[in-house]
Amino acid sequence: MKSNETLSVRDARRLALCVAGLLNPRWTSMPTRATGRGKRARESVLRIIDRFGYLQLDTVSVAGARSHALVLLSRLPQLHPELGEELLRPGEPLFEYWGHEACWIPLSLYPHFEFRRKHFALRHEGCRNVLRENRGLVRQLRSMIRDQGPVRSLDLEGKGTGDGWWGHKPAKRVAIVLWLTGELAIRERRGFQRTFDLAERVIPDALRDRPLRFADALPTLMLRALDGHGWATVGTLASTWRLLNVRPQIDIALRRLHAEGRIVPCSLRDDNGKKTAGWIRTDHLELAARLRRLRPDPESARVLSPFDPVLWDRKRVLSLFHFEQTLEIFKPETQRVYGYFCLPVLLDEHLVGRVDLRADRRTGSLVVVKKHVEATAPSDAPKLTAAERTRAVDAAVQRHADSLGLRLAW
Repeated sequence: MKSNETLSVRDARRLALCVAGLLNPRWTSMPTRATGRGKRARESVLRIIDRFGYLQLDTVSVAGARSHALVLLSRLPQLHPELGEELLRPGEPLFEYWGHEACWIPLSLYPHFEFRRKHFALRHEGCRNVLRENRGLVRQLRSMIRDQGPVRSLDLEGKGTGDGWWGHKPAKRVAIVLWLTGELAIRERRGFQRTFDLAERVIPDALRDRPLRFADALPTLMLRALDGHGWATVGTLASTWRLLNVRPQIDIALRRLHAEGRIVPCSLRDDNGKKTAGWIRTDHLELAARLRRLRPDPESARVLSPFDPVLWDRKRVLSLFHFEQTLEIFKPETQRVYGYFCLPVLLDEHLVGRVDLRADRRTGSLVVVKKHVEATAPSDAPKLTAAERTRAVDAAVQRHADSLGLRLAW
């Protein structure tokens, strides 16, 4: 499918940051101010999640908050950090499931993931084995939750094998499979501990009773992915929802959206003139053109989670930011260059550094374990001195410490 639409790397980068709520407030329709943890703050947070269609979860909290809270704090620095842990509660418009990873997802998208629930129930060998090998435990867990109410993950009995995901203690493993297949749902998280309940007591009937066929769910999922990315390749759109081996179906959905006038094919043109095929929402073309008037914001430095929606696709980050996004959490300490949980630093529209931070709630301090300032910058970046880039990284870390209510310790 041919198209004359083309964006420069700068165009696509600015658009990505704009739709992600990481540009000057004048240019983004995302909330940029929210204080505390009250109703208005929660509404702002839900608007951010709704823009992406997901908020990726992660257990690591060494930097003072887990990734899902870091994503929110990078956009809403006056938010109470605990709010990021309290979002999944009964009655809130979210559910927990697999997006591209474990995520909190807008409840309105529950019918669109019927294809994944069916996959786990009918075609996933590991899930089928768990249910087949633990029939008695399956019946017992169903009965216990039905008669006695929700059960915390922490309270499920038994001992694990220690063998990765399938090494959970047996009852917990069964609960996870029943969640994946849609029989159970995660009612809430407290202290990051999941509470399982019957799906019928968590998900409204109106959503459970109208599951969508995969072909009908795909157009919406593609649009939601573009909402959060701006311009994107088909690979990025597929990875947003961990869609594997379904390229023909994705192409059909994209052609359908194109025929409806909602998206257009658009190429990314790099500095050497090489073009990469992709897609963009029709209204984002005009936005990308307006963003060419954007002026640099030297006061915008902020720390980002490595799992931020603009960062988890490493190939895309390299294309748009000329930045090698790395995560060294699984490397031995002696092999780490940037640190255990490396947080990139965004200044205006460029990634200028990385920091490894350790929060110590006992002393109320935030320790900078490692700091790295990028030695070079893309050709279209402002010509900053090393000292200016260093000050920007320091300012971002200070902002992060302030958002957590911690004293910064260099």
